[in-house]
Amino acid sequence: MPREPPVIRAVLPATENSSSVMLSPQVVVAGECIETARVSRPVRMWPVTDRRIVASALGDRPVAAFMLGGLSLYIGAAVAVGLFDEVGAGSAGWLRLLGAAVALTAITRPWRRSLRRRVTSREVLAAALAFGIASAVMNISFYLALDSLPLGTAVALEFTGPIAVALWASRTRRNLAAVALASAGVVLLARIEWQANPQGLGFVAVAAACWAAYVILGKRLAGHGLGVTGLCLSTSMGTVVLAPVFGPGAAPALVNPRLAALALAVGVFANVVPYGIDQLVLPRLEPGQFALLLAVLPATATVVAAVTLRQIPSAVELVGIGAVSAGVALRDPTAALLPEDEVVL
Repeated sequence: MPREPPVIRAVLPATENSSSVMLSPQVVVAGECIETARVSRPVRMWPVTDRRIVASALGDRPVAAFMLGGLSLYIGAAVAVGLFDEVGAGSAGWLRLLGAAVALTAITRPWRRSLRRRVTSREVLAAALAFGIASAVMNISFYLALDSLPLGTAVALEFTGPIAVALWASRTRRNLAAVALASAGVVLLARIEWQANPQGLGFVAVAAACWAAYVILGKRLAGHGLGVTGLCLSTSMGTVVLAPVFGPGAAPALVNPRLAALALAVGVFANVVPYGIDQLVLPRLEPGQFALLLAVLPATATVVAAVTLRQIPSAVELVGIGAVSAGVALRDPTAALLPEDEVVL
């Protein structure tokens, strides 16, 4: 009798910010396949040997691996800033989606016969379309904000979206205090940027609202049990829907090998690497650890921006970013939209 493969519980994020998994339930990865509560047949993902090597290297050091994922996420954003002068911020955000869609398609191969019927059902397509549009608008709005706001400030302000959802899901005193603390930081940052960059604040507000919508819509799509394939489908659909708006501006990158490689690198750094790492390590983190690590992400973005983009924050900006980070750390780490669910992207 063949030996049963090991079972690894993994949380799989699917948003601009790896921190969005703060409200994600779980998907189960078993042996050579992904299984969820609604999947009756195994779906092969990648060779088990390769996964075990990665799991051994990263999964045994979850804190370091999580920080590596956050670092990769914001390095991807910093690299994308280099595309702004070539194609504009909006088209750079669209290229990031395109690069992620290409990489995820190569990994998941959604055209396989075992998935074809499930990914073409009307319910799945509707859920993927709504989720994909919310995710795409979130990503592009965030990049439009980066065109005029420092990376660390934009990341801190964008956190208001998932914090608001956490408060809506669980109105505890702890969450109320977390929102109050984060709001104080947002007020400080907004006062600094309002006169100089009102447009950037508007874009980051849209990104935060879409992040909140992403959390809610992501749960609906996850209920279909598609796992990474659902992420691939929604990312591809969001990319196609926004192509008429931002695709023409991205045309120079599609015919320039250097820019095309840069766009693919942004998709891999900002999507594939952090999401893959999270899938391996998040189940090994305690809720308290996870909350503290989430709180470090705005600081990580600030450091990456200072090193790669020479964006040095002022003392008041550091206080504002610190207040938002403290609010993220303070929020109830056990609060989720539907704690009883076992499936989400």
